[in-house]
Amino acid sequence: MAKLAKKQRRQEARLFLVEGPQATREALTFRPELVEDIFLTSASRERNPDLVELAEKAGCELTISSEAVIDHMADTVTPQGVVAVARYLEMTLEEVVSAKPTHLVVLHQVKDPGNVGNIIRTADAAGVDAVIVTAESVDVFNPKVVRATTGSLFHIPVVTGVDLGSTIDAVKASGVTIFAADAQGENLGQVRSRGGLDSPLAWLLGNEAHGLSAEDELLADSTVSVPMFGQAESLSLQTAAAICMYEAAFAKNS
Repeated sequence: MAKLAKKQRRQEARLFLVEGPQATREALTFRPELVEDIFLTSASRERNPDLVELAEKAGCELTISSEAVIDHMADTVTPQGVVAVARYLEMTLEEVVSAKPTHLVVLHQVKDPGNVGNIIRTADAAGVDAVIVTAESVDVFNPKVVRATTGSLFHIPVVTGVDLGSTIDAVKASGVTIFAADAQGENLGQVRSRGGLDSPLAWLLGNEAHGLSAEDELLADSTVSVPMFGQAESLSLQTAAAICMYEAAFAKNS
């Protein structure tokens, strides 16, 4: 199972690792059908009786393992004595757009696992309908991504491995306006003030260092920027994404 830390092995097996009791608990609570096996130490079993109960209810096999075995399987330095093996979340773009979404996030060429994981977590908190991650971005089932979502990967639909152009076409066809995030775009606050965030929308977010290419940005209906009131050179992708998502959430829930 330690081989699942490698992308090729994950893709071949269509399995990935879930590390730690909290993420495993979220998987068992929200997507128990995906969890195949759980490896845990005797001490962790004693500390987490609710997790054991959830696993038994889901029919998951529990294997008592040593700390050394758990550490070998896990990517993190401190897996807290629990590692689960789960099947890939096989959500398709067609399923997402057919559900008539009103708030989406599209990540293109986003390479940092922590960024992708945290954006999925924030999208979950902001009530986003789904996150779409293109094939040019980091693998969503990378252990670092899974860990950064803190369980939100099992709460919100996530589409992976798609082409940007066909994704934009499908999202637009469902009646959703695409907003690209770029420093040179229209002030996000002004967009919200004129009601521009009231209708179904999707945020198109690009690479941490280079943003979106000019060609990719042209795929969007409009370009917006997060206003800067201080002297900071720029915002991190995570922060800009969170502001965009919450501006839309406020507009839709006010």
